[in-house]
Amino acid sequence: MNTTFSTLLTSTRRRPQITYLTLLTWTFTFFNAVRVLAYLPTVWAIVQSGDSSQHSVWTWLTWAGANATMAAWLYEQNGRRASRAVAVNVCNTTMCMLTLLTILVHRV
Repeated sequence: MNTTFSTLLTSTRRRPQITYLTLLTWTFTFFNAVRVLAYLPTVWAIVQSGDSSQHSVWTWLTWAGANATMAAWLYEQNGRRASRAVAVNVCNTTMCMLTLLTILVHRV
C-alpha cells in the first residue's frame, strides 16, 4: 500500500468520527441548554402555589452538586479551560440552586 492511498484511507475513516463528535458536542450543548430553561416551570409552579412541600430539598441539592462537580471535572479534564460543556453545567448548577432556594423560601 503506498503512502498516498494509506493517508487517504486514514483521512476517510476519520471524517465520520469527526462529524460524529461534532454532532455529539452540539447535541449535548443543545439538550443541556434546553434543560436550563426546563427548571423554570418548577420554580414558577412553586411561586404560584406558595407550596414547595412536594419538592425534595435533598434531590435538588444533589442535582446542584452533581452539576457543579461535573463542571469542575470537565474544566480540569480540559486543561483548566472553560468550554461549552463547562458553561452548560455551571448554568444547570445555578438553576438547581435557584430552584432549591425557591423551595426553601416557601418552606418558611
